[in-house]
Amino acid sequence: MKFLNEKLWFPDISEASEEGILAIGGDLSVARLLLAYRSGIFPWFENDEPILWWAPDPRFVLFPKKLKVSKSMKTILRKGNFKVTVNKAFKAVIAACAVAKRNGQNGTWITNSMISAFTKLHDLGYATSIEVWKDEILVGGLYGIDLGNGVFTGESMFSKVSNASKVGFITFIQNTSYRLVDCQVHTSHLESLGAEEVSRTDFMGFLKG
Repeated sequence: MKFLNEKLWFPDISEASEEGILAIGGDLSVARLLLAYRSGIFPWFENDEPILWWAPDPRFVLFPKKLKVSKSMKTILRKGNFKVTVNKAFKAVIAACAVAKRNGQNGTWITNSMISAFTKLHDLGYATSIEVWKDEILVGGLYGIDLGNGVFTGESMFSKVSNASKVGFITFIQNTSYRLVDCQVHTSHLESLGAEEVSRTDFMGFLKG
């Protein structure tokens, strides 16, 4: 595990710990974040921690063609009670993700510094938000990184009403041309939608693809 300073670099991802931590420190500048995501690395830390950079093995991903949509979700989608948009309310989505309650987490890894950094990425066209509306009210959504290489890196999602984030995620995936969606680490929620583990080596092949 390496300690970073102001120099813009990362160690080779093969040096990550068994848990997936590659480096500590550095900053959340646009240049460093773009270098990280292009190198298969992402930041993940809580308020009381230094910046932690991750490159886990295996990697959790979703191939859009393998997306699983349950019968109940197909029914919900057909009813059309939700409206899904893209990049209409990025700041509102990331703010809602930051305060969303999650099992096993007391705080949030979407700190004020992360919100500021990802908002800058959005302003430059590298971060995307998907919004889910019901009766003109934002009830769910997700956001992630798009480097223009056919891979979308999902960062976080939220729901204020049942199934809202699923509607947003499924609609987004069904209407996208991405080769791969990087889900980073395993969650049972995304596994139910078809996400699976691949080796870090295979993931880097897709990322550089």
